[in-house]
Amino acid sequence: MGHTQQPLFGISYHLNCPLDVDTNRRMEDKVWTINEQHISESGQPLELMCKLFLPFSSISDSNDCLECQWNEWSNFQKTRCLQKHIDFLSYEDPLGATLAGTTIFSSFIPNLILRLFILHKSTPIVKANNYVLSCLLLISLSFCFLSSLAFIGYPQTEKCLLRQATFGLVFTICVSCILAKTIMVMFAFMATRPGSVMRKWTHPRVSYTIIFSCTLLQFILCISWLSLAPPFPQYNIKSQPTLIIIECNEGSPIAFWTMLGYLFLLAMTSFIVAFLARKLPGTFNEAQFITFSMLAFLSVWISYIPASLSAQGKYKVAMEIFAILISSWALVVCMFFPKCFIILLRPDMNSKGHLMRRDRE
Repeated sequence: MGHTQQPLFGISYHLNCPLDVDTNRRMEDKVWTINEQHISESGQPLELMCKLFLPFSSISDSNDCLECQWNEWSNFQKTRCLQKHIDFLSYEDPLGATLAGTTIFSSFIPNLILRLFILHKSTPIVKANNYVLSCLLLISLSFCFLSSLAFIGYPQTEKCLLRQATFGLVFTICVSCILAKTIMVMFAFMATRPGSVMRKWTHPRVSYTIIFSCTLLQFILCISWLSLAPPFPQYNIKSQPTLIIIECNEGSPIAFWTMLGYLFLLAMTSFIVAFLARKLPGTFNEAQFITFSMLAFLSVWISYIPASLSAQGKYKVAMEIFAILISSWALVVCMFFPKCFIILLRPDMNSKGHLMRRDRE
């Protein structure tokens, strides 16, 4: 029979012990009862076993112990079974509400920058930094921010199934755009040499092919993951004795870390290529911004690994949301804020003559 949890955040939850819940009881979750006699599997009376755990119990004259249900825990005196509280990152929780508000606000920033680029698409600085790829990158960054909303709220089956795959795909598109911009910077500079055969590699189709190929590999990985070992919601009753943590089991930890590893590979490749191209002439100096953005991106996700392994419950989910927001902000700030500064506050630098003077210098 199920047990109805007291309303939490104005919502009532009907808890039935799912198949993936480990219902093995601990001695800490037993309470004393009277006039009953039970024998353990080892043949030892349970009253003796309980006394080993409760030597200072005020009711040590009792005969034996009674196990609490899977969604209950015993009080410190071991006299009552208390209902465990439900724990997940909800929108009503101050932490969840703060992260949700930050996510929604952050998602507007790439859209505002996109509108600014559209209004100034004929200016030299926008043209020099590949207008189409910049627009695609800004759109993907907006979705990167919004993807963190899938981690907030009750872990339903659909959310658990799609949230990590959605996060992986939108971030792959984002990092693939940066990788394509980095490679095109190299090709564009190499094509300026007399008689260079690299001119044919500066066509926009090359950058689109890079983005499509990188995203396709991640898509195949995510589809395989969801087909063979899909994530699912579960009740975690082991981490904390007084809580039932409702969380998403990733299904296959190998697939999850492979997805993150692929993102790390793309980001590292972008960083290496941009680092090598950082001293190119001023017209192509976007490589410097890419270097800093990828360095910040990698730092955030490398720091996330030990933090996620040590956190539990809603704080583990909050750590991943925090990593998504910070890494997305790092890309927005490093890649686009310098350009916005020139467009809005230094229009004298956004001219063909200024760029030519920088090339001569």
